[in-house]
Amino acid sequence: MTAVATRVRGTLGRFSPSRAVRALGVPGVAAAALIAVVLTVTLLAPVLAPYDPDQPDLFNSLAGSSAAHPLGGDALGRDVLSRLMWGARTTLSGPVLIICLSTVVGTALAVTAAWAGGKVDAVVSRLLDVLFAVPGIVFALITVAVLGPGVTGVVLGLAVAYTPYVARVVRSAALRERNMPYVAAAWVQGRSAFAICVRHLLPNLRPIIVAQSVSALGFAVIDLAAISFLGLGVQPPTADWGLMVKSGLDSATRGQPLEALGAGLLIVLVVAAVIVLGDRLGKEGDQR
Repeated sequence: MTAVATRVRGTLGRFSPSRAVRALGVPGVAAAALIAVVLTVTLLAPVLAPYDPDQPDLFNSLAGSSAAHPLGGDALGRDVLSRLMWGARTTLSGPVLIICLSTVVGTALAVTAAWAGGKVDAVVSRLLDVLFAVPGIVFALITVAVLGPGVTGVVLGLAVAYTPYVARVVRSAALRERNMPYVAAAWVQGRSAFAICVRHLLPNLRPIIVAQSVSALGFAVIDLAAISFLGLGVQPPTADWGLMVKSGLDSATRGQPLEALGAGLLIVLVVAAVIVLGDRLGKEGDQR
């Protein structure tokens, strides 16, 4: 059994729910619980939502809170609570896709640079520096200009922008792991560079990758919501929290503030919970 396998087995053997709770602490557990509730509502939106989120009802236009509509109706009479439930799908699925793409590409670049070193590492590092210097919203605007308004272009643009956030941290950790004795032992045994990276290097980088990706997810939620607020991301009549903040501002001036308040509060709570959870996971990874 290799040293890495022994280490992984020991980690799994020491795992328990109570240990995980102690590692995350009260803030981490509260953040994880909030995220779990939001994800549950997101997945069960077709069952939990009392109304069709896109069905107008002019008799309910800008209606206040009532038993039938706890959060009232928007300018078109659509149930705000139902739109918040359905809006979680578009609001969260886009950032998750952004982080998945940027994590895969960033991790591949980071491990390649750390393993190859020399000119390869220098080229990758300069590329990451260039990407890091450009604001994410600029990449999103460029892709929107090329592909037109919509989620696809924004996701691709932000995925490129978030790649260096993951790659720079993973590269530093990979350089450290590259010089560990278990890597040299695997190399002496005749294993290929690809096998060593996949079977040994990446498992030891997993805590750092997960922590960095979770932290970046919170900022991706903000960026995508902001772009939707500008009208360049998710398009009406699709329910989305960023769009609901925009349309809700108009409704607020006409006496119905619940749409903007509800969507804005959910964005803040989800982003805060994701960042707190990412921070706790990062500390746990450092302790290991």
